[in-house]
Amino acid sequence: MATTTEIAAAKLELETLARDIARHDKLYHGDDAPEISDGDYDALRRRLTELELAFPELSSIAAAAHGVGAAPSARFSKVKHAIPMLSLGNLFVESEVPEFIARIQRFLGHPPGSAIRFAAEPKIDGLSCSIRYENGHLVRAATRGDGEEGEDVTANVRTIADVPQILRHADKAPAVLEVRGEIYMSRADFAALNQRQAAAGGKLFANPRNAAAGSLRQSDPKITASRPLRFFAYAWGETSRPPLGGHLGMLEALSWMGLPVNPLTTACASAGDLIAFYRDIGARRATLDYDIDGVVYKVDDLAQRETLGFVSRSPRWAIAHKFSAEKATTILRDIEIQVGRTGSLTPVARLEPVTVGGVVVSNCTLHNEDDIARKDIRIGDTVTVQRAGDVIPQILGPVLDRRPAEARPYAFPTRCPVCQSEAVKETDDSGELAVRRCTGGLRCDAQVVERLKHFASREALDIDGLGEKQIQFLYDSGRIRQPADIFRLKAEDAKRPDRLAHCEGFGAVSVEKLFKAIDERRTVALDRLIYSLGIRHVGRTNSLRLARHYGSFDAFLENASSPTGRAALNSIEGVGQAAISSLDRFFSDETSAIIAWDLGSMVSAIPLATARQDSPVSGKIVVFTGTLQRMTRDAAKSGAELLGAKVSGTVSKKTDYVVAGPGAGEKLDKAQALGVTVLTEDEWIALTAADQPTTADLVTTEGRA
Repeated sequence: MATTTEIAAAKLELETLARDIARHDKLYHGDDAPEISDGDYDALRRRLTELELAFPELSSIAAAAHGVGAAPSARFSKVKHAIPMLSLGNLFVESEVPEFIARIQRFLGHPPGSAIRFAAEPKIDGLSCSIRYENGHLVRAATRGDGEEGEDVTANVRTIADVPQILRHADKAPAVLEVRGEIYMSRADFAALNQRQAAAGGKLFANPRNAAAGSLRQSDPKITASRPLRFFAYAWGETSRPPLGGHLGMLEALSWMGLPVNPLTTACASAGDLIAFYRDIGARRATLDYDIDGVVYKVDDLAQRETLGFVSRSPRWAIAHKFSAEKATTILRDIEIQVGRTGSLTPVARLEPVTVGGVVVSNCTLHNEDDIARKDIRIGDTVTVQRAGDVIPQILGPVLDRRPAEARPYAFPTRCPVCQSEAVKETDDSGELAVRRCTGGLRCDAQVVERLKHFASREALDIDGLGEKQIQFLYDSGRIRQPADIFRLKAEDAKRPDRLAHCEGFGAVSVEKLFKAIDERRTVALDRLIYSLGIRHVGRTNSLRLARHYGSFDAFLENASSPTGRAALNSIEGVGQAAISSLDRFFSDETSAIIAWDLGSMVSAIPLATARQDSPVSGKIVVFTGTLQRMTRDAAKSGAELLGAKVSGTVSKKTDYVVAGPGAGEKLDKAQALGVTVLTEDEWIALTAADQPTTADLVTTEGRA
């Protein structure tokens, strides 16, 4: 049995993992700007799973990291997928292939060694897309988004030559056919595009995947049309006529209808066949004209797939077998320190440019000072660089026999390079943490700018047109120093309308749009406003808890600004000690408190609806598991809480209801074993239908007021 100290340490690590995974999902799927490698991301998820299994009582903390992709951008209208677009699990070594097959055999009740037919295909490194045809005509296209909802990119997809507007043999196609596949850019087209961008003085893309994603998600379809995008169909979603002949038969049908499918897709009947395919594709990888980061194995028989179902965020009947990282050596020229919003000092390696996997690498993160010391990395070293998953580079370590005589261990700064304040390592009961932080707070220009970026970001106030470049310009020119200053820009610029025109991206039209976007955010949901303050450990979930507890921004500020009020934070269910300590530090600082009060004078906060006390589920403990079809998981939780229910991530004897959708796994099994009432999504809606909150009630971090 775990001790209190072990549980506390696991809780802290889970909170950090869930927050980091959610952030990296947004960067990769939502912003097309990943910061870590696929390998590092997979390691985060594996550690999350380990902790969930070891501490099931903490699984609710990890629930935030079990989404798919990222929330759709506000630039596009949303499309709800009739059937969720889930992601795949991964395996990394060949010895795991027989284990994958054995799991399938056990689940199907087949004896070991029984034959199972698979389809094996290259895993294209592009952007997942769903294309819907009705009576053979293309009617809608959407990105995967968060798996439940995607972005409507119909106009852009219509410009892709590979995607037929009308299916071949349309009269024989299903009345409804949702085709799923990957939009990508060939290596030759990518090189040509970057040459054109360089000649025009435009932005160069890091790799074909980013170029494809950025090109598809353009507001202007004309820009998408000018980019050489391509498409491979690899699956289907909703269809009015079930496919015949299994997965491979359906791919043949899609090809017959004029949709491009990957010709390398192959039928396999054993672990040996799958491994042979993996090795063959790996050997041919460099000769392909498109990037791949592995291969995918899928059970071919559709009836077997139906039996296998889903677990968590992935199907049991398919898995991705990732390639090992590509590597190269180069010289580490320097190490520079970047200061983050919460004062964290992050070392960045400046490298002699080197090509790794077709991409020129000149910078990469070193994570923290312990990472540098552990790897014994020194300026001037020849280092081994890898692009794990072909995304973000990382330094594996130095090539010691090529170390120059003058190389010395790197002395990590103990003072902030921006404001010269002391930079200290935090400590807890387990000893020193890895991150060193600047103690300058709002006296540090770097922290102030990063906080302003956070304030305007999509998850906070979501001010369209106020990106990193614009914020840096406004700060450097003295126009904004704190969030409230953003709401004073319009009044000041009415006197001198040309003052913003000196920044790239601030033309007359963009300035007008920016002022409009700022005006639209003068009224926001209360939890968003609390989150926008950028207080460490006060993420979206804790902001929601604080918003529900206090009911107004003034009440929150009054209590948080008072030592007595802060002492009462312990009474708020779910708000942990780390968040309480951060709130105490933030509001104990007079400057921070004044900034928060000033913001409250410029922005009106919409309170969250009060929870019901008389609904059929008031006081009941509810667990949602599996994939919900008629609402998002966040909407389901918010609706249940507004009806007075307590939403948990863990099933126990105290649980009253488990609402199970497709893909429900261990939680459903445990509920059935304990005799807990299990409801389908439709049964849950029927139970609560008369008391369901209105759309206006569901004002949370997921939507605008």
